[in-house]
Amino acid sequence: MEDISAAVKQLYDTYPFPPDPLSNEPPPGYNWRWCWPTAYSFCTGQAPQDYQIRILDAGCGTGSSTEYLIKLNSRAAVLGIDLSDGAIKMARERCSQSGICSAGTPEPEFQRLSLYDVTQLAGQFDLINCVGVLHHLPDPIRGLRNLAVKLAPGGLMHIFVYAELGRREIRLMQEAIALLQGNRRGNYQDGVKTGRQMFAALPPENPLAKYESSRWAMENQRDECFADMYVHPQEIDYNIQTLFELIEASGLEFIGFSNPNYWQLDRLLGQAPELLERAAELSDMQRYRLIELLDPQLSHYEFFLGRPPLPLNHWSEEESLLNAIPQVSPCLNGWPSQTLFDPDYKLITLSDDEFQFMQACEVNLLPGEERSPDLAKTVRDILVQAPLDLETVRSLQTRQLILLTPE
Repeated sequence: MEDISAAVKQLYDTYPFPPDPLSNEPPPGYNWRWCWPTAYSFCTGQAPQDYQIRILDAGCGTGSSTEYLIKLNSRAAVLGIDLSDGAIKMARERCSQSGICSAGTPEPEFQRLSLYDVTQLAGQFDLINCVGVLHHLPDPIRGLRNLAVKLAPGGLMHIFVYAELGRREIRLMQEAIALLQGNRRGNYQDGVKTGRQMFAALPPENPLAKYESSRWAMENQRDECFADMYVHPQEIDYNIQTLFELIEASGLEFIGFSNPNYWQLDRLLGQAPELLERAAELSDMQRYRLIELLDPQLSHYEFFLGRPPLPLNHWSEEESLLNAIPQVSPCLNGWPSQTLFDPDYKLITLSDDEFQFMQACEVNLLPGEERSPDLAKTVRDILVQAPLDLETVRSLQTRQLILLTPE
């Protein structure tokens, strides 16, 4: 196990990942999964009460994710850990050069540390981000259990791991490269060179060449990305069954996939109501498996785990909805405009009434900002000046366009 960890460290010291260039300004855009108020609202239905939280970026790499966690959570204390010295060095440089920590924003901390040793860290964290790490561990269950120990009650963990069905061609090429490398395996620069020569030599109609060209070629122009994909010394790919074995071993609560639209069966079998009726008799895991079998291009799973107690608010009671304080989501691109990108960067157009309602919500400051409680307006107050039916208000919350804070 130590040999594998050393090999992984050597890969990322040779090719620090991700290879996003350093910048003199904060990163553009957002990832709502890394924004505490939107992630919390997605998982519980309501905005969080506290914004001065602790965040752990577990496997931060060169700091691209850490920088976004800082940008989207300006009152949080953020710690990034990684196995690679080179990656940690670049992460520090990234956050320093971009000036992401403006006045009042806590400076991030970085530490070279394995997930196997994460229990050495003091205290617990409200949000743990672990993207692209567990599947590179020889013992991912041990790594996840260690992270679970550091998750505070009421906290959330966002995880990203590989899915086997959508990575079939990648695994085939990984094995092919390893065969041709022979005793040179572990020389990652030779692995990248060998892999590129193989793709260049393959006929254009070859399935592996077509898959690389259509799906990954743009990203894999960078050697760091090519190395991470094709010459990594350790990789475990999951299917629904093995994924939930991993989740169950964590002792945490599975909250849901953070790309819920993929997991809607009606997008695949909507033209066959009788099949949807049969599928309704399946368990959640059986239905998940059916979806990935019918649409096997999924290359990864992304999901939230939580440690109880966590609230769950569907806003089904009219009085509680009317007394809630609505705020415009901080993860909208193009706001204020009727045509904008939602948190998943999907282009949407608001109706006149929806737009008017959301504009009226701006009297309530964004989550985490100081405000006097007597200045906040409830849904009831706003409906006086921007009439909207309550089902549409619920829809705005479900689509993550507004956040709701209970009375």
